[in-house]
Amino acid sequence: MPELPEMEAWRRALNDPVSAFPIEQAGPAHIATLKTFDPPLSALEGRRLAGAERRAKRLLFPTEDGELVLLVHLMSAGRLRYLRAGDKEPKTPAFRLRFEGGGQLVLTEGGPKKRAGVWLLSPEAAAAELEHLGPEALGLGPERLGEILASEPRRLHSLLRDQRIVAGIGRAWANEILHTAGLSPFAPARGLTPGQVRTLAGSIDSELERGLELRERGAKDAQVYRVHNKLGEPCHVCGTPIARVDFEEHTIYYCPDCQTGGRVLKDRRLSRLLR
Repeated sequence: MPELPEMEAWRRALNDPVSAFPIEQAGPAHIATLKTFDPPLSALEGRRLAGAERRAKRLLFPTEDGELVLLVHLMSAGRLRYLRAGDKEPKTPAFRLRFEGGGQLVLTEGGPKKRAGVWLLSPEAAAAELEHLGPEALGLGPERLGEILASEPRRLHSLLRDQRIVAGIGRAWANEILHTAGLSPFAPARGLTPGQVRTLAGSIDSELERGLELRERGAKDAQVYRVHNKLGEPCHVCGTPIARVDFEEHTIYYCPDCQTGGRVLKDRRLSRLLR
């Protein structure tokens, strides 16, 4: 799933082109992708977008007149691109905006499950749609992070991925952040020392900034991730093979030497975690 670095890189890339021309045609949209019907997509036609904004893992495109907001959540497999006039078009996009001048904003989604969503909302409804989200992860700082950790009886990996608590981090960047911080993914949030809280806050910023810089340069997953999806490969810090713990919905990657004192956490599907 695209996370804060990927979404912010897309926001920056889309901001100027989507605001250059008025919208000529809004849609079509896949029935499973478009989540609202009033106002209709046609209400966008003739209007100009003010640019691209981001909140956590969502992109927002407010109209220049301030009356409407197009909200996009890509989920796991959605991808959003701006196609210039003459660029090759996908055969069956999940959603499309066509601009005067021939440019297009196109949402595609791989796989049979259509989970990505598009909402056309008033500014007030858009704010309500996002009000459950926690503070942005980037720039959170040790003081605010310490307050969050002290109030949550959760394990770190689970906490960092919960958008209601900290917004923008998913499974991949939780893996990267906790490795850089030298913390076990299953360490209790309330058990960190003040020094570990400062280290974790710094690691959140440094890893998300590193990811954003690489994504803006067009780097692929293999060049961006140093722990995530690197099972069996040597840790870039100590050389220990990267290990993992599998769950039904996600997989956690970590370095036993750097993060868990040499202990290998057992697969939860087979046995209880070593503590």
